[in-house]
Amino acid sequence: MRLSYRKKLFFYFLIVFAVFAAIVVFVQQNRERTFRNDEFKRGMDVYATLISKYIAENHLTAPDSMSRLDSLLPLLPRDLRISIIDRRGNVLFDNGSDGKPIVENHLSRPEIAQALIRGGGSHIRHSATTGKTYYYYARLFGNDFVRVALPYDNAAKLSLKADDFFLYFMLLLFFVALISLLYLSDRFGKAVSGLRDFLVSTENNRPDFDKVRFPDTELGEIGNRIVTNYRLLRESRNLLDTEREKLIRHFHYSDEGICIFSPDGDKIYANSHFIQHLNTILDEPTSDATAILRAKDFGDLREFLQRHRPVNPQSASIPIYETKLTREGRHFAVRLLIFNDNSFEITLDNITAQEKNRLLKQEMTNNIAHELKTPVTSIRGYLETLLQQHEISPDKQRFFLDRAYTQALRLSDLIRDVALITKIEEATDLFERKPVDLKQVVEEVIADHKNTLDAHRVQIVDRISRGTTVEGNHTLLYSIFWNLTDNAVNYAGEGVTITIEQYAEDDDFYYFSFHDNGCGVPEADLEKIFVRFYRVDEGRSRKNGGSGLGLSIVRNSVLYHKGRISAKNRKEGGLEFLFSLAKKS
Repeated sequence: MRLSYRKKLFFYFLIVFAVFAAIVVFVQQNRERTFRNDEFKRGMDVYATLISKYIAENHLTAPDSMSRLDSLLPLLPRDLRISIIDRRGNVLFDNGSDGKPIVENHLSRPEIAQALIRGGGSHIRHSATTGKTYYYYARLFGNDFVRVALPYDNAAKLSLKADDFFLYFMLLLFFVALISLLYLSDRFGKAVSGLRDFLVSTENNRPDFDKVRFPDTELGEIGNRIVTNYRLLRESRNLLDTEREKLIRHFHYSDEGICIFSPDGDKIYANSHFIQHLNTILDEPTSDATAILRAKDFGDLREFLQRHRPVNPQSASIPIYETKLTREGRHFAVRLLIFNDNSFEITLDNITAQEKNRLLKQEMTNNIAHELKTPVTSIRGYLETLLQQHEISPDKQRFFLDRAYTQALRLSDLIRDVALITKIEEATDLFERKPVDLKQVVEEVIADHKNTLDAHRVQIVDRISRGTTVEGNHTLLYSIFWNLTDNAVNYAGEGVTITIEQYAEDDDFYYFSFHDNGCGVPEADLEKIFVRFYRVDEGRSRKNGGSGLGLSIVRNSVLYHKGRISAKNRKEGGLEFLFSLAKKS
């Protein structure tokens, strides 16, 4: 059965909207499930961190001392299962085993395997020990894994399940759209049917203008205009002048520089942008558009014009010439079209912004490829050595694996930094905004850097007051203080002191100083340290594992919060970063 046009139109838009709605629902549900899972893991991580700190503070290192963890259980959820597992996979403590020793090795557990690689991991599975299904979360602290688990019951499933409100909303929207499509397809179909009938009558050379009817819609209005224009074309050729005027107006307001020439090379029309772009390219200013046919910068264009004229009237293609010119830091696209009557059109388009964007992307791509090459080459070299040389001692094998693992971590950090800076610059709307206590953020950074600070004998003086709150994104604010601290630890020197303070504020901004008393930075490099992949000391930076993106992330995170940042060497010695953050978005 052959469907009418309006039915085809209805089913087409119905299918398109249904597919679109399904994709939107799928993406939204998947994002919400991911978000809820991350929130759940952050809660589990708090328990694991608390247990780890309790073990460290009470020096519970021996297996028989782990039983003292029972005194911590009343402070934790009643059904929380705690396991302490050493790096060899032996279970040192498990409050869910009813005191029975667990001899099975746990290194093969998914959450333990993930934690060994990434520092943390999670998994949902049935426990043979307790006979229950748990949501496991494990994290590596020093030489031991702290694993916490909660029963995977209805409450846990509900907390991880995506909210169905959006699904119901999309179903309601789909129903409303269905009704709208019925209405629109009917009105649109009537207009198209009227146009089809009119075209059939004109093909038979028997148009009946008085019987043509269109609905009172925008498309119907278009149909009436087509009929009217067709009538006018039959009566006279005056409409050609009107259409020509419309075309000239279009050229006049176009962003491109457009000039149309007669077959003899005389100017027929040129808009203001063409003269402006032409004068940027030429050495001497001119108001004569035909100067482009004599200028030395356009010698190839003239040669192409001479070679392809006269045009073969039977040719199905139009000769086209395209090139690019650069003058005074500006880039222009030049295009020449030769028409069948040997007249031609030349356009000059300012593509400076597009060209700079292309060059920036090309530079970043080259830099990323360069940065990836070193760790990938190192990993490949270590692994090839292990695969090809079978008589390597276990200690040497361990050394090669450790080195490969270190390079893998560096590769992971680089990928993470590239993803973050790309998201800051191109998808800022994906960052959640909420009030963030900067005092708490700095304390988190200090706690997360504790081992590194101790190893380098670095002290941090935190002078930020509680209640210093910014409406922004916690991840980006954390990245500011994390990367500044990481930069100071890696490059300021051993035994330095880092000072973080909020030294001023006004109605709109907080003003911060982050400085150390280390070796500082050469003055010539101060303006470049925020550039992607720039390193003051290339060899030292690679030794410390830096990606070269840390300070660029800091700069973009500050700009995201409507602030400004600069760096200077202090008279007392060391490097100081001065930056501002808007109190509200």
